[in-house]
Amino acid sequence: DVFYFDDRDLSWEAEDTVIKAASKAFAGLPTEVEVRNEARVHLWYAQKFGVACAPHASTEAAIDSFAATTCCLGVRLEPGGRWRVYAPHGLSDVFNLVVRPNPVLAPREVYETKAARWQQQWPELTVMGWPSQSAALAPSSS
Repeated sequence: DVFYFDDRDLSWEAEDTVIKAASKAFAGLPTEVEVRNEARVHLWYAQKFGVACAPHASTEAAIDSFAATTCCLGVRLEPGGRWRVYAPHGLSDVFNLVVRPNPVLAPREVYETKAARWQQQWPELTVMGWPSQSAALAPSSS
């Protein structure tokens, strides 16, 4: 996935222009590249996933709400050519092929559907279950 944040024009037409340009740029890849403007997510999220989503203030804020902590990962090329990695949950689960729920926004069924699809594609994944309500409310030991 490629995601960006542009809150200057929240129209579908503006995002679609970027999607079409990316489609041409990535045409030679053997996989689909999905492009989304994270500034627009709040406009369609409830209709697609059944829960309201407040507008995100940045790409990082959007990443923080992704359905699995393993997906909470962004890489950006900064001016000057340096790479910036944003991984609020670290990279251990990524390298260890562990998928863990991030029950911040996405409903349980969204996480479980995505995790099942990923595990079918990559059977070596370890998929962690959705936390029970009591576990989600328990204070952190850190």
